Amino acid sequence: MMHSRRQILVKSPDFNRTIALQLDPAQSVLTLSGITSLLESSSSHRNSLSDFCVALDGKLLNGSTRIQVSKLPSFSMLTLYPRLRGGGGDGGATGAESRDCYLNMYAEKKPDKVDRNEQRLSKWLNCALSNEPLAEPCVIDLLGNLFNKEALVHALLSKRVPKQFSHIEGLKDMVNIKLTPVAGSDGSSQDTTSSQFQCPVSGLEFNGKYKFFALRRCAHVMSSKALKEVKSSSCLVCHADVKESDKIVINGTEEEVSSLREKMEEEKAKLREKKAKLREEKAKLREMKGVSNKSQNGTAVVADTGAKVAKMADTGAKVAKMADTGAKVAKRQMDDGNVNGNGITVKKFKAADKVPVNATKEVYASLFTSSKKKSDFRETYSCRSLPLGRN
Repeated sequence: MMHSRRQILVKSPDFNRTIALQLDPAQSVLTLSGITSLLESSSSHRNSLSDFCVALDGKLLNGSTRIQVSKLPSFSMLTLYPRLRGGGGDGGATGAESRDCYLNMYAEKKPDKVDRNEQRLSKWLNCALSNEPLAEPCVIDLLGNLFNKEALVHALLSKRVPKQFSHIEGLKDMVNIKLTPVAGSDGSSQDTTSSQFQCPVSGLEFNGKYKFFALRRCAHVMSSKALKEVKSSSCLVCHADVKESDKIVINGTEEEVSSLREKMEEEKAKLREKKAKLREEKAKLREMKGVSNKSQNGTAVVADTGAKVAKMADTGAKVAKMADTGAKVAKRQMDDGNVNGNGITVKKFKAADKVPVNATKEVYASLFTSSKKKSDFRETYSCRSLPLGRN
């Protein structure tokens, strides 16, 4: 079997002319390393072929390229392009074979430096929950955090209190405070760069540079400096009695917050004990009341039974009275002849009931004493004649 011979024309700036490479007819696959060996054996080069990019018929070749010789045309053009030193977007070595190092360098953003002054002002001038500027009415919790009362109450009603404020369960865990506005300000400004409140005694600004206390008994807020310079057991504004335990440091240090937390836990424990004692006392009162009710119920049953017995006795007395009355009536009827000895009612004889035919009723009845009518006239021993007016 005859193989057709194929030629590859090589063109390169390193050559003064175009040269032709004869391919081995028995060779079936052509690689870049094979082409390189043919070039090195056919001519001398001032530079190594690794300094060039190789393109066959306009297509770049790399180390993994495999060309079927049978598919090559009779004449093919192999072009060598010199690689540019220092990188020029042509795939040449630049000292960094991957761009990941550059991407990572710019992708990893360094955290911005926090301005401590702004952070301090935000903590003292804004609500710790909504981050809105403080506006009356304001409250603090038992750890000294500042809140707008409206925002905190809304969060409690909607049950959206953050975990860090989970110790706030209701109004009992809030302390109302009275902030004193700076002279010339009403305390409602939205300016977050300067303080809108101050100490009512010393005039120090409420901006975090100075320590401030809130008094639980009267709700006034004043600086630590004022409390130290004017030592008193009462409020310097309203003169209400103040104890040391009534003072709550606002936005205190970690140690101060830890101390306030321990104090808060102690107060809650005492409150729980007090509630437990009240529940026990109420339970005892309910038990005593239950026993009293049972005793009263027993007395009421006895009294009710006695009343029923008395009522039955009264009824018996009434029945006896009725029987006595009936006996008297029966006796009177027997005396009158209306009732016989067996208690059977007998109709009394009246002469007028059996008048003979052609006789006058009144005349016939006058013959019998039973038919005589009673009269108020009475006979005397001296006169038995008819009274006047009867003749």
